[in-house]
Amino acid sequence: MKSDQQLTANPPSITNIIAPPMFLVVILSLGTFIIFFQGFMVAPILPGLAMLFHVSVRHVSFIEPAYLLGYGLVTLVYAPLSDKYGRFPIILFSLSCFIVLTACTGFCHSITQMIILRLLTGFGAGGVAPITIGWIGDNFPYEKRGHALGVFFGFMAGGMAFGSSAGALLTAQLGWQMMFWVAAAVGACVLLVLIINGKYFLYRDAKHAGGFRVMYQSLKEIFFLPRGWRTYLFVLFNGMFHSGVFAWTGYFFYKNYHLNEREIGLALMGYGIPGLLFGPVLGKLADKFGRNKIIPIGILVGALSALSLSINYSLVISCISIATLSLGFDLTQPLYAAIITTLSPKKGAATGLFAFFLFMGYGLGSLVFSLIVNIGLNQTFRLFGIVAVVVAGIAISNFKEEK
Repeated sequence: MKSDQQLTANPPSITNIIAPPMFLVVILSLGTFIIFFQGFMVAPILPGLAMLFHVSVRHVSFIEPAYLLGYGLVTLVYAPLSDKYGRFPIILFSLSCFIVLTACTGFCHSITQMIILRLLTGFGAGGVAPITIGWIGDNFPYEKRGHALGVFFGFMAGGMAFGSSAGALLTAQLGWQMMFWVAAAVGACVLLVLIINGKYFLYRDAKHAGGFRVMYQSLKEIFFLPRGWRTYLFVLFNGMFHSGVFAWTGYFFYKNYHLNEREIGLALMGYGIPGLLFGPVLGKLADKFGRNKIIPIGILVGALSALSLSINYSLVISCISIATLSLGFDLTQPLYAAIITTLSPKKGAATGLFAFFLFMGYGLGSLVFSLIVNIGLNQTFRLFGIVAVVVAGIAISNFKEEK
C-alpha cells in the first residue's frame, strides 16, 4: 500500500488530468445550493413553527437533526452506487427524491409528520453533495482542486446564507408551506438544467469497479490510515460545531433581541456571504500557502465567533459574528475535502465517508445543542466555543505536514 505522503504527492487516479471547464462545477453546485437552502431555511423559523403547532421550540428543533442524520446515514449507500453506475445518474436520482419529498413537506399538519418527512428528505437528498465532491476529485488534479472545491463550497455557503436570511424574510410574506414548495420548484429547475447539459457530464463520468463489499473494504483502508482517521474526526467536529451553533442562531436573535422573522432573516444575512463571495479565493489561498496554516485559523475564527455570540454584545456585533462564523467554515471544510480526495484512488469511498462524517456531525451537533440548551442558550454557545479553541490548538499539530 502506498504511503500517505506518496498519495499526496501523486494521487494515482488523477495524474495528467485536464481540468474541465468551471461552468460544469457551477451547474453541479446548483443542486447543493438548493438542498442547503432548504436545510437552513428552517432554523430561523423555529419560533414561528413552535407557535403554529403549539409545541416548544426545543421540540420543533428536532426537525433539524432528523434531516441531517438521515442525510449522513445514507451517504455510505450512494457512494458505492456512484462508483458502479457513475456519478451523474446518482446525482440526478438524489435530486429528484429531494424535489418530491420537499414538496410533500409543505402539506404537513403536525411536527411529527414534519420530522418523518425531513428524515426521508435527508435519505433522498444525501447523494448530491458528496457525489459532486467525488466528481470534482475524478476530474481535477490536486493542484487545481482547491479552486474547484472553493466554488462548490461557495455555493453550499450561498445556500446556507440565502436559506437562513431570504428563507426567513420570504416565510414572513409567503408562509412556511410555500417556502417548501418554492424550494422544490427551484430544485426542479436545477434538475432540468442538469439534464439539458447531461452530455457534458456523461462525457467526463467514469464508472469504477467494485460493489458494496469492495466499497466497505476501501472504507476500512481509508479510515484507518493515520492521516485518514485524523482528518475525518476533524470533519465530524466541524459539522457538530457549526450545525449546533447555527441551528439556534434564529432563536438567539428572537430571544435576546426580540426580532421577528423578517428581522431575524436580516440578522442572519451575513452567514454564507464570505463563502459565496470569496470561496474560490479562499481555495486558492489554501493551494498557495498550505492547508496546515489555514485550517487552525479557520477553527479559531469559528470558536471566537461562538464566544462573541455567548457574551451577547450589541445587535451589530452579533450580526458580524454570524458572518465570521461562516468564514470559519469556509476556511476549513473545503480544505478537509481536498485532503480526503487524496487518500485513495476510489473517490466514491473517500467522499462517501467524508459526507457521512460531515452530516453525522451536522445532525449530532444540532441534537447535542438541543439536549443541553437547558443550561442556557448563551452558556451553550460559550461551551461550544471553548471546545473549538482547544480543537484549534490540536489542529496545529495534526495538520503540520499538510501542503
